[in-house]
Amino acid sequence: MNKKVKDVQKGYVTKDGAGVNLVRVLSNKTTEVYDPILMLDSFDSKNYDDYKKGFPLHPHRGIETITYVAKGAISHKDSMGNSDTINDGEVQWMSAGSGILHEEMFPESEWMLGVQLWLNLAKKDKMTSPKYHSIKNDKIKEIEEDGVKIRLLSGRYKEYEGYKPEYLPLNYYDIIMNPHSKIEIKTQNDDSIMLFTLLGKIDVEDFHIEEKTAAKLTQGDNVILENKTDQTNRVLFISSKSLNEDIAWGGPIVMNTKEELNEAFTELQNGNFLKEKMDYCDK
Repeated sequence: MNKKVKDVQKGYVTKDGAGVNLVRVLSNKTTEVYDPILMLDSFDSKNYDDYKKGFPLHPHRGIETITYVAKGAISHKDSMGNSDTINDGEVQWMSAGSGILHEEMFPESEWMLGVQLWLNLAKKDKMTSPKYHSIKNDKIKEIEEDGVKIRLLSGRYKEYEGYKPEYLPLNYYDIIMNPHSKIEIKTQNDDSIMLFTLLGKIDVEDFHIEEKTAAKLTQGDNVILENKTDQTNRVLFISSKSLNEDIAWGGPIVMNTKEELNEAFTELQNGNFLKEKMDYCDK
């Protein structure tokens, strides 16, 4: 049975950080449907003024932040002394776990195009050790099939394997579709699958999805994506497993109860938010 579109969320322009213009697609209003994806922000600008102020030092706990830079660059620094920059086509994966302070700044580029996801951590993993990992281009497989290129950012595609997440599974593909092309992807019936149209439009079972739109799919064991336009389009395919757990969300911190959330903010105020040194992983 083919998966169909269950819900769509069209992104809207807003500002965050120190004044970064972005497109917010998923938020605290969409957590139930898009579980375990909490937030999705998209960046798409050729004007440096839109993003040059970046995201100064701020905390996270209870989530993973996954940033994909299709074009441009993002520089990361954190409270444990790690420093790294990802460039065109690369991924920054940070497991905030028990707590981290970090900043994300944007070097000037011709085109800043990318997406940041917040992936929820299960209750049992909320206070795990923080970790940082960058997935550089030499670790990202590119598979070409009948007018379609699949960039395997994490997880598995057919017999190909990419970066394997430590906590929730995540099959994450950047699918670049030539004009009038089609791709069929086999899935598990209960996979939690969402799509995001990074550039251009696509169709799923004759349901038309506009650019900068997230779409949650129904159950099923097959997904068919079609580019019916005369342009090359890019769609992000993101598959995981729903957690079905309570969510208490306050700014950059996501826990399971209001009490846990209040405790995190009390610790921030008292200066004992950080629990341990983070291990830097550059494999």
